Amino acid sequence: MTEAYLVDAVSYTDAESRIYAAMEEYISGEFQISAIAKTNIGDVINYEDSDDWYKCKVSYATVDADNDKEVKVNTYFLVCAEDTKQAFERVEDNLSSMLVPFEIPSITKTTFVDVFPYLADEVPANLTPIHELEEEEEVAEETTETE
Repeated sequence: MTEAYLVDAVSYTDAESRIYAAMEEYISGEFQISAIAKTNIGDVINYEDSDDWYKCKVSYATVDADNDKEVKVNTYFLVCAEDTKQAFERVEDNLSSMLVPFEIPSITKTTFVDVFPYLADEVPANLTPIHELEEEEEVAEETTETE
C-alpha cells in the first residue's frame, strides 16, 4: 500500500526524518519511504472537520518592479474541505483581506492522507535559531566596544 503525505520541511533529509517520526506513532510494523518530492504549495489552510485535501490555484496580477509591466502570479493553496465548493469558499474567505483582485481558476482533489505542518518549536538539532545567533552577535559587539 502506498500513501501520500505532505511534510513542511527545510530539506529532503528533514522531510524524511519528520515523516519517519510521524509514521512510527501510527504504524507498528515495517514501512519505507519510496519517494520524496518538492511541491509548489505556498500555504496550507487546515480545518479539522474533513479528511480530504484540495489543491487550489490562485491567480492575481502584480506589477513587475523592474519593467513596470503587469505580471500574472500563480500561488497554490492546500485546503482541507468536504468538497470542491467548500474548498473554494475556504480559500476565498482566507484571502478576503487581499487588496488585489484574484481568481481561483482550478481546484483539484489530492491524494494526501495527512499533512504535517512545520511547528515553530521544532528546531532540528543541527540548526541554531536566528534569535540566538543575533543575541550572540550583540554580546560580541558589546564586548568589542568595551575593550
